[in-house]
Amino acid sequence: MRRALGVLAALVLLGGVTYALIPDPDPHPGPGPLVKVNGLIGSEKRAFFENQEVKDELAKQGLEVHADSTGSWTMVDQAKQAGIDFAFPASTSPVKDIQKIWGLQDSPLVPFYSPLVIVTHQAVAAVLEANGLADEDKGIVTFRMDAYLEALRSGKKWQDLNGAAAHPELSGRIFVTTTDPQSSSSGAMYVALLSYLLNNHQPVADQAGIDASKDVLRTATSVQGGQKSSSDEPFKDFLAGVGNPLVFAYESQAAQLVLSGVPTGDMVVMYPDSTIYSDHTVVARGDKGAKLAGLLQDDPELRRLEAKFGFRPQADKDVFAKEVSGRKPTFAPDLSSAKLKQWQVPTQDVLQKLVAAAKGNAQ
Repeated sequence: MRRALGVLAALVLLGGVTYALIPDPDPHPGPGPLVKVNGLIGSEKRAFFENQEVKDELAKQGLEVHADSTGSWTMVDQAKQAGIDFAFPASTSPVKDIQKIWGLQDSPLVPFYSPLVIVTHQAVAAVLEANGLADEDKGIVTFRMDAYLEALRSGKKWQDLNGAAAHPELSGRIFVTTTDPQSSSSGAMYVALLSYLLNNHQPVADQAGIDASKDVLRTATSVQGGQKSSSDEPFKDFLAGVGNPLVFAYESQAAQLVLSGVPTGDMVVMYPDSTIYSDHTVVARGDKGAKLAGLLQDDPELRRLEAKFGFRPQADKDVFAKEVSGRKPTFAPDLSSAKLKQWQVPTQDVLQKLVAAAKGNAQ
């Protein structure tokens, strides 16, 4: 009996030692390995995805995003590559083609949007206001598209405007600089906007509308000379003080600079009174892309960061207004205060024909 009790005690002691050698589970385990998500984005979103705060928040949700920036139209061809989990163009225009390539039918998410604006300098805005091409109300400057279209049609020059003579840098024809509509969404949206105005304020839907628009669209494009392929380039030229004094850009590009504390000099943001919104649309290919799209739309911290980078989150329309309140240049807290009229983009087929006409390739 004593021997049996001794053996039992030894086994209990050994078991206790063995248990002591097995570490307790970590009550606060660290994050597991991050899931890599590869995608394509418009250049206007590059700074957002490269920001460390954005990376950290995505990492908390288990994602490590690798995004290559490209023009929204060239994105369609690049989407044919293997290993792409999402495409994030600056508008809905290329979306259907990308969905077709990937065999998708679900409605894609639009986490945030940004209106297309025209950036200029204080003195230029004053000249435009004095000649009926722009208006200012409580610091918000509106660009009159019909008056601009008439100036474009008639070949009006800066020297024809009252007050322009005091600014020798204002010379030559009046026109807005855009990106190449064949490669960039913002350039294509400019073409769509002009075609709407030229078509009795209706989206172009047929060949007759294309034919009625093509001459002015061709002028609006050819007068610019060489066009850049992404929205970053003409905007950087403007900031450097080179090129044309009127540049078509995303509101987010200007807002991002202001919100990050970068000096913007005498920059003025003008809102076209007739416009087409830039709905930044995520086309998700598989679960990884879908998770990213959902986070960009629903994660409160990511929405705050989206506003910090100048975008207007769909799910929180006040966060952008709070960020830009009291800043210079003045941004419209909500787009109704800028008296904007938003119009639908033509169908993909019609828009491609309008772009071809603008580039002088109409059939």
